[in-house]
Amino acid sequence: MTIFAKKLSVHLTDQKTDHNFTKIVFKPLQTNLFNIVLLSFFLSLGCNQLYSQDISKKRNAIPSKKQAETTVAANANLNQTKLDLKKETDTVKKIDSIKPKKAFLDGKVKYKADKYAKIDQKKKLITLYDKAELYYQDVELTAGIIVMDYEKNEVYAGRIKDSTGKYTQYPHFKQGTNEVEPDSIRFNFKSKKALIWNSRSEQGEFRIKAAITKKENDSVYFLKGARFTTSTNIEKPEYYFQTSKVKFIPGKKVITGLTNLVIADVPTPLALPFAYFPLSKETNISGIILPSYNDSNTRGFSLQNGGYYFALSDNYDLTFLGDYYTNGSYGLRFESSYAKRYAYRGNINFRYENLITSERGYPDYAKQKIYNIQWSHSRDSKASPNSSFSASVNLGSSKYFQQSINQANIGSNLNNTLSSSVSYSKTFNSVPQVRMSLSATHSQNTQTQVINMTLPTLQLSVDRIYPFVGKDGVKKGFFKNINLQYNLNGRNSYTTTDTLFFKPEMFKDAQIGMQHSIPLSTNFKLFKYFSASTSVNYEEVWYAKTISRKYDTDLSEVVDKTVNGFDAYRTYSFSSSLGTTIYGTFNFGKDKKIQSIRHVMRPSVSYSYTPSFEKYYDTYASDATGTITKQYTRFEGGIYGSPGLSNSNIVGFDLSNTFEAKVRDRDSTKVEPKKVMLLNNLNVSTSYNLNADGVNSLALAPFRVSGGTQLFQNKMNVNFATTLDPYAINNSGTRINTFNINNGGSLFRMTSANMTLNYSISSREKDKKDKNTQGERNGGREDDLFGKNTVVNNSSKSQFDGSEDEGTDKISKFFKSKLPWDMTFAYSLTYGNTNREKEITGNSIMISANADLTPKWKMGVSTGYDFVQNGVTYTQLRFERDLLSWRMDFNWTPFGTNANWGFFIGIKSGVLSDIKWDKRSTTY
Repeated sequence: MTIFAKKLSVHLTDQKTDHNFTKIVFKPLQTNLFNIVLLSFFLSLGCNQLYSQDISKKRNAIPSKKQAETTVAANANLNQTKLDLKKETDTVKKIDSIKPKKAFLDGKVKYKADKYAKIDQKKKLITLYDKAELYYQDVELTAGIIVMDYEKNEVYAGRIKDSTGKYTQYPHFKQGTNEVEPDSIRFNFKSKKALIWNSRSEQGEFRIKAAITKKENDSVYFLKGARFTTSTNIEKPEYYFQTSKVKFIPGKKVITGLTNLVIADVPTPLALPFAYFPLSKETNISGIILPSYNDSNTRGFSLQNGGYYFALSDNYDLTFLGDYYTNGSYGLRFESSYAKRYAYRGNINFRYENLITSERGYPDYAKQKIYNIQWSHSRDSKASPNSSFSASVNLGSSKYFQQSINQANIGSNLNNTLSSSVSYSKTFNSVPQVRMSLSATHSQNTQTQVINMTLPTLQLSVDRIYPFVGKDGVKKGFFKNINLQYNLNGRNSYTTTDTLFFKPEMFKDAQIGMQHSIPLSTNFKLFKYFSASTSVNYEEVWYAKTISRKYDTDLSEVVDKTVNGFDAYRTYSFSSSLGTTIYGTFNFGKDKKIQSIRHVMRPSVSYSYTPSFEKYYDTYASDATGTITKQYTRFEGGIYGSPGLSNSNIVGFDLSNTFEAKVRDRDSTKVEPKKVMLLNNLNVSTSYNLNADGVNSLALAPFRVSGGTQLFQNKMNVNFATTLDPYAINNSGTRINTFNINNGGSLFRMTSANMTLNYSISSREKDKKDKNTQGERNGGREDDLFGKNTVVNNSSKSQFDGSEDEGTDKISKFFKSKLPWDMTFAYSLTYGNTNREKEITGNSIMISANADLTPKWKMGVSTGYDFVQNGVTYTQLRFERDLLSWRMDFNWTPFGTNANWGFFIGIKSGVLSDIKWDKRSTTY
């Protein structure tokens, strides 16, 4: 048998990639030629059944071997090359105990490079150079140079130097969702392990750079000489955390050894023996909220706003916060937000504080408990078109916002009223349609501490019924427009104080009543240009208790006794009105700047009549003799009032006016004139009592004049009102039945007047502000005339809106740029002359301004002046500095009962929001 040794070598490294050559060379063993011939003859005769391999007995010609195929496809420009490596196959089917060798790679490799792509079949290497790209399995790799060993299933990628000797084309390694940008990388496709030099990666808000990174698998990395930061500039961050050892689990956590905070490349003494940073793509993660340190002259040292955040689900969460002072004071807060798409959303806050001032035994020692509950809920109309539920609750201790140790909310502090409303309504699609609503309301005066509450209020109404409308459904004319309704209003009302709120005493004086009304009305045209309406209203009121009044001889005074039991009274009334609209235009010529003025008047006259209901009145003796008697009704003090004793026969007058001008536009290219509103409204109203008679009867009511307009391109709102009394007053200040002009005075006596101006200007369009602020929920203003809310250990909302780009370009153009600013101005003037005092009872101005001193500095001020009290009103100064990854602000109220200051500096990122310093003074 002749034995041959076969050697296959493929030489491609010296050839162009668009030409393939394969050289096959057979080299025989070095033996004697005679011996070879002899041995061949001998084997042919005597060993016909001896073969080097077992084959089938079938005598078929054995086809020649085909060369194993290696396909390399490349285009002429070297922009795309694909390699398909297949394992060698033999056309001869063998039954062999030796298993075939496994393929080198488990999938297709796609790659390309700008300069060259070399394939070394001998060393099993693919070398890509200049803008190299390689795609294999779930790995995407770009770099200056890439070398792939497809026998070891390893790839190496690195940077290259450009013509100036500078390193460029750093590797970019992406596997799944993890991305790394190192100086160089070595990766094994089988074990998934990698060795990375000077890696740069992003995980959530973190940017991480490490000298050496070892990738154990897809979920564990070990870093050496690492630093991590939230700065956008990973190469030159303004701050970073330096650590020697890090265990990094992408998307989950970072665990470090000794960690040191470095600011501006200067190590600080702030260090931790170890650190743990959670990483997650989830927006809601439960975790500890670190408290802030503070101190107070009256309560000692404190830890404030420490607690825990519970991410209960995607639809709701819970935050628990607490404060503790060394003198025993403490505070607790529960805050929860919830939402369900296309259904509802809301939030609920509960605050409780146990305040101790000074120490027991000192004269200024005091102890009190205050609380506040806020709940806001709204329902999406798409959830249920026929029903709705909403809540806006703000109740608690009247002095909470004045005395809270946790926040200085000036807008809430200056507000005198807390109010709440919870309501549910439903529409029944019957014929006629029925609407029903249940609500609970609350109103609380923080000065008098009086609380008025309804729990609940029931309202029911039946849609209008037109009994005389024909089959065509046309409602035209007096008769066909006749309609009637039914309205029901039931109320359970309480009046109490702060100290008795929800105590048994509160429910003793509850007032329960129900009001039924059936209005019958119609409207029609009269003489073509007049609109007329008339209505008759029937009303019935039910009460659960009434009063009985008599003179008590033992107490020597008149006393009222509560009579429990059902009672009712019934009344009716009549009213009608007649009105029209009059248009008037004054033309001045098209060549004039003001071409015309349009005046629209809407005069109306109304009449109402309510008879006397004496049958519901009784008499009582007002003295011990019983000779002096007075009338009263047992329904006095009811929540729906009481029936009238005297009939009412009143004619009312009302005139509303609007003035609009056509002004020639400054833009000469425009043909049409511009419309300008001169007066949005100018209203005059009064009434006359036809039944008034006698010396002391004042038939004519005072005239009420009110109006408003907008100036300076609708940026200034002007509103004014005044009351003009036609009657004179005597020396004691009582109105008498003598016209003021007949008493030596003017036609009308101005008894009161007020005017308000509101003006807002800005260098740019201001975004809509958050209308769910604490101050506005308490009924305050949405602007910052009363300053911004300050909460301890809460950086609040930054004045920077995030549109400020980081970098030096904006700084270098500072003196050429237009710095944004805005200003809000409010002025109020009140005049009083009820008793000829002729004095200004209120005269104050308030200003709030915000401006960018530099692209990274913002300043704001809120202040004002009271010209009656001759003093400066509430004043607040605000400064804020954008420190790129950090933020600093300072708020200062220099004087007044709410004088305080606050300083904050901390990292912007929510992940590291606990790294801060927040110092707030308590209200003096």
